[in-house]
Amino acid sequence: MMKRIVATALAMAFVLSLTTGLAVAAAKPAPAGKVNINTASAEQLTTLPGVGPKLAARILDYRQKSGTFKSVQELMNIRGIGEKNLKKIEQYLSTGDASARAGATK
Repeated sequence: MMKRIVATALAMAFVLSLTTGLAVAAAKPAPAGKVNINTASAEQLTTLPGVGPKLAARILDYRQKSGTFKSVQELMNIRGIGEKNLKKIEQYLSTGDASARAGATK
C-alpha cells in the first residue's frame, strides 16, 4: 500500500514538472520588432516562438549555403519548419527592406 502511494506521488510530481516546463517554454516573449532572417544572428532567431538553438543553427546554415532568403516562405525548406511553425512565427519575420532590394535591381 505504501509503495503505491509513493509511486502515485512520484508520478504526479513528474507530470507536474513536465507541464510546468511546457508552460515556461510556451511563455517565451515574442520579439519586440521584426527579425530579419537575412541578417539575424542565432541569438536573435531564438527569440522567435518555437525556435531553439538547433533550429536557429539550421536557418543560419541554410542561409550560408543558399544565400539570402527571397521570402519568408523559403524557411519551409529547412528541416523543422513546416506550415504550422511558419504560421506561428511569420508575423515576426522580414527579409529586409523590400524597397531597397527593388532599387538595387533597377
